[in-house]
Amino acid sequence: MNKRKKIKSVFLSSIHQNAGKTTVALGLYKVFKARKLRTAFMKPIGQQFVHVGDLDIDKDSYLMGELYHFRKNIKNMSPITIGRGFTERYVFEPRNDDLKNKIIQSFNNLTRGKNAIIIEGTGHAGVGSVIDLSNADVANLLGSKVIIVSEGGIGKSIDEIMLNKALFDLKGVEVLGVIVNKVLPEKYDKIKNTVDQGLKNKGVRLLGVIPWDPLLKAPTIEQVKVLLGLKLLCGETNLDRRAHHTIVAAMEPQNMINYLKEGTLVLISGDRIDNIMVAVSSHLITNNQKNLISGIILTGDLIPSSKVIEMLKKSRMPVLLAESDTYSVAAKLEHLICKIQKTDKDKITEATELVKKHVNVDLILENI
Repeated sequence: MNKRKKIKSVFLSSIHQNAGKTTVALGLYKVFKARKLRTAFMKPIGQQFVHVGDLDIDKDSYLMGELYHFRKNIKNMSPITIGRGFTERYVFEPRNDDLKNKIIQSFNNLTRGKNAIIIEGTGHAGVGSVIDLSNADVANLLGSKVIIVSEGGIGKSIDEIMLNKALFDLKGVEVLGVIVNKVLPEKYDKIKNTVDQGLKNKGVRLLGVIPWDPLLKAPTIEQVKVLLGLKLLCGETNLDRRAHHTIVAAMEPQNMINYLKEGTLVLISGDRIDNIMVAVSSHLITNNQKNLISGIILTGDLIPSSKVIEMLKKSRMPVLLAESDTYSVAAKLEHLICKIQKTDKDKITEATELVKKHVNVDLILENI
């Protein structure tokens, strides 16, 4: 087995999926670069991937590669992807040494001529145990110290942090500290102070507390279209608008107006012509404001008359068509997870600023 290199190495784990590791990775990478550190990135085990030529590349590695022009190293950034049947084949034919060698070789290739590397794990500390490569195993393999990313909360968050830390301790991996993410502004000071003291009581550092930022959750209309598999009726030139709020326009038209605010995605049954007209007129009379209505989804596989469609097209609002009923679409939107993509320049800038402002990068660099 190849010997790992000595380098500033930080491994991002979390208490569960979608806690914000990629947000932290984007921010740390930019801050490291600003400190004149030649920095690499890798995600050793990927579960969600895209096809790049004949390669399956983890989505987060692909994002970093596209953003920071790493494409020539993209294969090393994503050495192992868990596709369909991978786990089952491994259970019956374990080949742990082969997988470990692949990760180490990629690590060595990426860190050649570099000062630092950011390694992103997958989910909590134990994810990957079924193939003998949990986050704790991989962090140990690469000699990396770990940052656990948690979501806002006190009791439950600290419980889950300590549960994850126990596995890292068992594998001989040092937990550098914790970053708490997505903390509601009205609870920010309370959670920051309480979690800081609670972790101190356990001998764990709090490295930062990042507030909830609605922009990072807001999808574009194009992303809604793709992720929900909807059809486009019109408004193709404005699909980059963000849906910051969603309303179900099942109320009377005069009441609907009270729920409209900047960046609203309106769900309307395709036969509710009254509310469709309210949406169009509200958009047109506030056209000097920035995207009062970001888009419309017409539900129930119901399409209005040609005259209404013509009016929708003239408004230039993005209008999507859904076969499902209004409340089924609303439920899907409520649970929509929209990871940062290379086209999300506003989100990428915001993620960087959040890390710069709210994470103690000096403390991280001093201890890795």
